[in-house]
Amino acid sequence: MKSFPIKSLLATSALAFLGAMPLAGFAQVVKIDGSSTVYPVTEAVAEEFQKANKGLKVTVGVSGTGGGFKKFCRGETDISNASRPISASEMADCKKIGVEYFELPVAFDALTVVINPKNAWLKQATVAELKKMWEPAAQGKVMRWNQVNPTWPDQPMKLFGAGSDSGTFDYFTEAIVGKSKSSRGDFTASEDDNVLVQGVAGDVNAIGYFGFAYYAENTNKLKALPIVEKEGKPAVSPSAETVIAGTYQPLARPIFIYINAKSLAKPEVKKFVDFYMTQGAKMAKEVKYVPLPAGIYTANIKHIAESKKGTIFGGKNEVGISIEELVKREAKL
Repeated sequence: MKSFPIKSLLATSALAFLGAMPLAGFAQVVKIDGSSTVYPVTEAVAEEFQKANKGLKVTVGVSGTGGGFKKFCRGETDISNASRPISASEMADCKKIGVEYFELPVAFDALTVVINPKNAWLKQATVAELKKMWEPAAQGKVMRWNQVNPTWPDQPMKLFGAGSDSGTFDYFTEAIVGKSKSSRGDFTASEDDNVLVQGVAGDVNAIGYFGFAYYAENTNKLKALPIVEKEGKPAVSPSAETVIAGTYQPLARPIFIYINAKSLAKPEVKKFVDFYMTQGAKMAKEVKYVPLPAGIYTANIKHIAESKKGTIFGGKNEVGISIEELVKREAKL
């Protein structure tokens, strides 16, 4: 027992000594959190980066776009994964503590509506039908398939979707219902897309939505539903080709990473961002998202060099933005 104070003193002294030492020789960590949709791309880049840079560590958390921005705007993370643009309230939160940022698009996603592969009767769905399923007025009332469309069976409808902290939830509700976060609440919600995959895969009467990468990883368990944007238009399935052509509407969307401007002073963060912009297209393609044109990744690096901080969206989500439009606009804080 007598030796305990001595050990404690030694430990305290050692910690004080280590605290005074430079970081050289210790793991330097790039902290990332946020969107589950963007996670597959960023995680793939992080894995390759760590292989190429021994001693540097990248942690990638998944708390949803909204959850990620909460941490980011408190200065807790270096990078935030986001499946929608930063909102006006999140911009204000960042401003309060002086967090300035760069908004970097990294890929395009085809937000995918999925059904169980044993569902043999649902061939496509219109935006109007999806709205009827998901709008707030449907809560507790639209519970069976034939209530959406009388030609569909009189069977219970099981809904699976993104949690309220998810950028996918924000985007889907705006694109389908017409207002961000406007949704019925009586469905199985999760920020973990793998939970939604398992839910739809386990019930023939299930329907859900999430990023294309999670569908692409589970094509043996799920079926993607072709979407009819407007009456008279054809049903369009999610794919790289339909996203690039601009025909997969209104569910094609850009996905982003946001970089804390102060974090770029840390060599490991700057190195990771540069690596992301050179390898991001390849990694996006590997995880089944749509890579952006090479010029956009180059422009991202240029915007950092020219200190073009902020967002091109002005704190609002935007449905149906094209790849070309992303390049034209100027970012502002």
